[in-house]
Amino acid sequence: MSELAGKRILLVVSGGIAAYKCPDLVRRIRERGAAVRCVVTRAGAQLVSPLALAAVSGEKVHTDLFSLTDEAEIGHIRLSREADLVVVAPATADILAKMAHGLADDLATTLLLATDKRVLVAPAMNVRMWEHPATQANLVLLRQRGILQVGPTEGPMACNEFGMGRMAEPEEIVAAIAGALREGRALAGVKALVTSGPTYEAIDPVRFIGNRSSGKQGHAIARALAGLGAEVTLVSGPVALADPPGIRVVHVESALDMLAACRAALPVDVAVCAAAVADWRSETPAEQKIKKGGGRRPELALVENPDILATLAAGGASRPRLVVGFAAETSDVVENARAKRAAKGCDWIVANDVSAAAGTFGGDANTVHLVTAEGVDSWPRLGKDEVAARLVGLVAAALGGGRTR
Repeated sequence: MSELAGKRILLVVSGGIAAYKCPDLVRRIRERGAAVRCVVTRAGAQLVSPLALAAVSGEKVHTDLFSLTDEAEIGHIRLSREADLVVVAPATADILAKMAHGLADDLATTLLLATDKRVLVAPAMNVRMWEHPATQANLVLLRQRGILQVGPTEGPMACNEFGMGRMAEPEEIVAAIAGALREGRALAGVKALVTSGPTYEAIDPVRFIGNRSSGKQGHAIARALAGLGAEVTLVSGPVALADPPGIRVVHVESALDMLAACRAALPVDVAVCAAAVADWRSETPAEQKIKKGGGRRPELALVENPDILATLAAGGASRPRLVVGFAAETSDVVENARAKRAAKGCDWIVANDVSAAAGTFGGDANTVHLVTAEGVDSWPRLGKDEVAARLVGLVAAALGGGRTR
């Protein structure tokens, strides 16, 4: 049975262009067995029809703080208290600012101030608005207060600009809702270590060896683990992602830095190595920028980086109870993953196709094969948040919901 079955979601739709996705979001939530009530701001109603939301939700749509019918029953209190989870999608810069500073000038912001339930926001705005220090400061405040967040993602926008600020897709929001509503705290007391993103290996002070990993999958796994109550340390290479709320994040650059941070985080119960660690580094990085010219080509002596996954899997008394690695492959995905699992000594390998055609690196979806001692489980193409939710559900089952350390 879906973890959404029988739950009640209050969806606040604010005035972002991404509001057009909300009827699909409502439909997907209801398919998982939850009831949805919608509250639409005045700006939101200009972008998505309340009638359409009423049709897909099967519920009255609320728009007016001063409705004589609703407020005779103190509607803003009733709506905010009867829900199991409040979801704001899209969450514009305006409504995030109002939430951060306790403003309550319409039905949506009044019920957000009055609610005693958890709140999940799906930010959506222009990239410049997203990057503005005021928006980022507001998000820091909201995270400190326990507000959950899904997205945004990077991509083309309705304003013809490109960057961070696109609202997470409906399936990703549904996965985040499921994580927030999952009954119990199956990983309470469990310590988890997650690696994410690329590593950069210096050639000289301005150049490096790196790869295209965005860190989206590793960060999603860290959020999913924390959502089930785990105490998570996320060791992240250089990424253009916000630190997940409620999670200890250690920022590193090189593979050597990442290995040191992982060792410092031990002991843990589970380690998920989702980072795309560079296989090689320059043996002696130049102290000054290498200049071109004179017809001379610089020679670069490479040495092999330490194997973080194999190191954690062979950790002796400090070995985590469960060690999960990732295999980023461009061909023979499952066969190479089987070989990697045997060579590294880890318990599970999550294999994915990172060839250019797959769109995995930097994208918002993933197609993975879970390789274990029992065999191979191939999953359909899913949003990275949903991949994370599935994987972490299996981690919780494998650990039995408990901690031994």
